[in-house]
Amino acid sequence: MWLVFFLLAIAGFQVLSMLVERDQLKQFDHAIISTVQGWENDTLTKIAKFLELIGSSAVLIPGLLVLSIILFIYLKHRKELVLLIGGMLGSTLLNHALKDIYKRARPDIHRLAEQAGYSYPSGHSMAAFTFYFLITYLLWRHIHLRRWRIVLLLFSACMIVCIGLSRVYLGVHYPSDVLAGYWVSACWVALCIRLFRAFARTRK
Repeated sequence: MWLVFFLLAIAGFQVLSMLVERDQLKQFDHAIISTVQGWENDTLTKIAKFLELIGSSAVLIPGLLVLSIILFIYLKHRKELVLLIGGMLGSTLLNHALKDIYKRARPDIHRLAEQAGYSYPSGHSMAAFTFYFLITYLLWRHIHLRRWRIVLLLFSACMIVCIGLSRVYLGVHYPSDVLAGYWVSACWVALCIRLFRAFARTRK
């Protein structure tokens, strides 16, 4: 059953990519861009640029190292370290590979920031989804109070959504880039967790 859902998710991404390549999501993208960029003000621009920094490798890599040290030294969960580092590394490589395949140019409607490289799928969105989802998955079992689990879940969801919206707000990605980033990351994270659980069972 799990394999069926995974294959359907991949097929869904292929359909989305086909629509993007045929330029059939142009109205969808421009409608959302107009709405999101219609919120523009100095405060939101500062927040969006801060979220851009939070979702960049300059912040995610040190954050990943700190969490890896915590998992390795304090929590004694070395298997989880493999999931976290492997998941993030794989997500980055997968994003670069997909960008090279689809070669979608970035939007040029209204830019509040500059970003090099191709647009599809969004690297920031993929990194944010993978990072915060895996952190939520790994910390969930160590948090026993329901209210703190809800806080963790809401915080991670908020960061994923806000980082994705910031890419549209800054004019460096189409909404469909962000959705594709989330979609691919969801598939990738699901595969990583599945392999991790199988690996953990064999170790036991």
